[in-house]
Amino acid sequence: MLSCHATVPGRILRMNSRFAFVLVLESFWLAAYAQSPTGDSEAMERVRHIILHSRHLGAHGMGYNTESLKLLSQRLNPVDIPTLIDLLADKHLTVGVEFALASQCESAINPIHEAVVQHKMVSLDAEDTMRLIEDFGVCTSEIRQRASTMRSELHSLGEAEQRRLEHEAKEKAAEDARIQRNALKMRDPKQAKELTRQEREEVYRRSLKAMGLKEEGPMTPAQRDLVQRMYRTMVLGESGNRPPN
Repeated sequence: MLSCHATVPGRILRMNSRFAFVLVLESFWLAAYAQSPTGDSEAMERVRHIILHSRHLGAHGMGYNTESLKLLSQRLNPVDIPTLIDLLADKHLTVGVEFALASQCESAINPIHEAVVQHKMVSLDAEDTMRLIEDFGVCTSEIRQRASTMRSELHSLGEAEQRRLEHEAKEKAAEDARIQRNALKMRDPKQAKELTRQEREEVYRRSLKAMGLKEEGPMTPAQRDLVQRMYRTMVLGESGNRPPN
């Protein structure tokens, strides 16, 4: 038998591959599946039990395979899909949930897309699930083709999101470098005068953050005194020897 690390007919599943990004679009959950309440512990435990008992012993130990898909398709129904989406939060059950979703063929395609949109499912996991549907003989050829189309769409959306996150990371790095340069300027009285009030406040707040403090957060009297002195010297440019009010 095949384990979850093995090849589903015709394709190699990359079940352990993950990207550090998710789609950030906003959307409502499909009304067709809104009847199942999120967080229903009884339903979640029942579905969890079904998933774990669908595993089979293979070359790499207990895992999921084509027999698991068949068994899950018999024991689960479309009404269980919202519960399956909730179970994605359990990272130890991710692969099993992917197989469980795939076992529902067409009924799972749109909910999977919505789960990615709502940050509940990683896009690569969703792509893997679409591959499972494509290779599951119980699903009709039309449904399998639809899964293939959806997988391509998810891949394109995922790549676009990755580019966006990379762009944001570069902008943040540039912003951090700018603030760091200004922090160095503040050590030189002449260069410090060239900084605007906003730039000085940025350095001040970044310094507080590095110390694990917040202006309006909890502080000891000594920390409060230190923060006040930092504000006077870094932002207002006053002498650090002036006693606090």
